[in-house]
Amino acid sequence: MTKIGVQAMMLKDSFTEVGAFETLKKITDIGYHAVEISQIPMTEANVTELERSRDELGMDIASLSTGLRSIGMPMDTLTEDYDKIVADCKRLDTTMVRIGMLPFDSMASLEKVLAFADETNEYAKRLADDGIRLYYHNHHIEFAKYDGKLLLDIIAERAPQVGLELDVHWIQRGGKDPVATIRKYRDRVAMIHLKDYRIGQMPDDAFTSLEKGDFAAFMSAFTGVVQFAEVGEGNLEFGEIIDEAVASDAEYLLVEQDDLYGRDVFDCLQTSYDNLVALGRSDLF
Repeated sequence: MTKIGVQAMMLKDSFTEVGAFETLKKITDIGYHAVEISQIPMTEANVTELERSRDELGMDIASLSTGLRSIGMPMDTLTEDYDKIVADCKRLDTTMVRIGMLPFDSMASLEKVLAFADETNEYAKRLADDGIRLYYHNHHIEFAKYDGKLLLDIIAERAPQVGLELDVHWIQRGGKDPVATIRKYRDRVAMIHLKDYRIGQMPDDAFTSLEKGDFAAFMSAFTGVVQFAEVGEGNLEFGEIIDEAVASDAEYLLVEQDDLYGRDVFDCLQTSYDNLVALGRSDLF
């Protein structure tokens, strides 16, 4: 059954300040009972508190995050920490791991993307032998075209053993329809990120720049009004998105917001929760 949870990237400051258990207790109090771990160091202390959260709070650890190699973020990687990743999954009753984005250096050329896909596919086979599924999370860059073909399609075809974790905001930012994209990849998707796509207000300093004749600064503000938003606070049709996700048998729908624009993270998560309940989806919590 599909379950709505939280992407823990939003909570990394709270993890540092009060620890994993107290952080996850706060989101449980809101109404969330699943979490995807991302940008959280998988130290012994954190893994122990994640275990405690599972046992005492009923918190599902939906998936862990990884990459092929270290890119400066706090995560275990497949090339350097494979055995630990498997051990952590077993310990936390987690059967999915995900790669959060295309490695920066792989963005340089199609050839490098194909090499990434080949290597990732081999790790997916190896993880499958250990009872773990590997997924790849999209941004907007995967909707670039090469000879008329979307990069996401190229990756999906080149790495058939790797599932897809779709992000509806980044799909929209890439110029595609989230509902149609979920439907297209329904046999490959187990996790979907729920984040809204909002057009913000032009900031006052943009008009100050305009008055000064700084058209470059004005245009930067003009093109930068696309924002991440709490679910239901932007322009995406989440009723349709969630209906399609459930029909596609997605296991987890994970609320995420890359930038909070000064709001408290738990207030943002409360807003998303309230809006999802108002859509009639309390059954998914």
